[in-house]
Amino acid sequence: MRKPVARKPKAQKPESRKPGARRAAAGEMGGLLGAHISTAGGVANAPPRADEIGATAMQIFTKQPNQWKEREVATEESIAFRAALAASGVRYTNAYDSYLINLASPDPALRQKSIVAFRGELRRAHALGLDALVSHPGNFMDDRAAGIARNADAITEALEHEPGPSRLLMELTAGQGTVIGSTFEEMALVLERVPSNLRGRVGVCLDTAHVFAAGYDLVHDYDGVLSRFNDVIGIARLGLLHLNDSKAPLGSNKDRHELIGNGAIGVGAFRRIMNDERLASIPKILETPKGDDMVSNDRRTLKKLRGFVKTT
Repeated sequence: MRKPVARKPKAQKPESRKPGARRAAAGEMGGLLGAHISTAGGVANAPPRADEIGATAMQIFTKQPNQWKEREVATEESIAFRAALAASGVRYTNAYDSYLINLASPDPALRQKSIVAFRGELRRAHALGLDALVSHPGNFMDDRAAGIARNADAITEALEHEPGPSRLLMELTAGQGTVIGSTFEEMALVLERVPSNLRGRVGVCLDTAHVFAAGYDLVHDYDGVLSRFNDVIGIARLGLLHLNDSKAPLGSNKDRHELIGNGAIGVGAFRRIMNDERLASIPKILETPKGDDMVSNDRRTLKKLRGFVKTT
């Protein structure tokens, strides 16, 4: 694998861009398609790595996701990242937040620590000019309704204190343990508790492996699942698709990602997704196994997905 080298930009004030601003050029089927990309060595290294797999969209971490240690984005880092992004073929970028955050926790200390970390995630996304930040709902631990309220109220607190261009996308979950957000109805409850003046900054990320494991049959009832999503949440709130096959069976509530076509979902549902006009402008990100070299599997899978698109 060729080691990506970020271009050294001229020192200039970073320009802000509106979330979704890169989306207009990719309304065609398969337009915004990519994978989770490593930021090893600095976030400015991610765009050229995305180019290596032929991505037009990418997802990144802005800090170590399994550590509480926080960091801020320096002006020079933001400038370098935006320059590398502009020089690449990437037209959409989102971050994924820390695995440790639990905004639904009944433990006051853990919840407060999570809010601080979540606010940091929002600040970094805004500072880098990212289109979105994807966040997983928390684990309620005690009472589901109380957990939903705590999660939504923490989101509200963070959004009030961290204004900026990046959209927050709450990810539908597989439903393992006491995690919130494995049904469309439950996610709708979280969204509706966010005040109306902030709700426009919040959308949803749909992970195919998660919803399949949660019991939504994308294989035999694709149209029914999308129709239900539209009725309960609304397609207009769908900001991102995580395209993952599932090692776990339908309704298992297990979050186990697999290469596209090698799991329980199979190629049919992904062929439907890649040709669904309702989803044409929605960015699509792989979170499938990387393999040995971090490039070949993603490059091969993106080519496969683009090959599903019908040309008429």
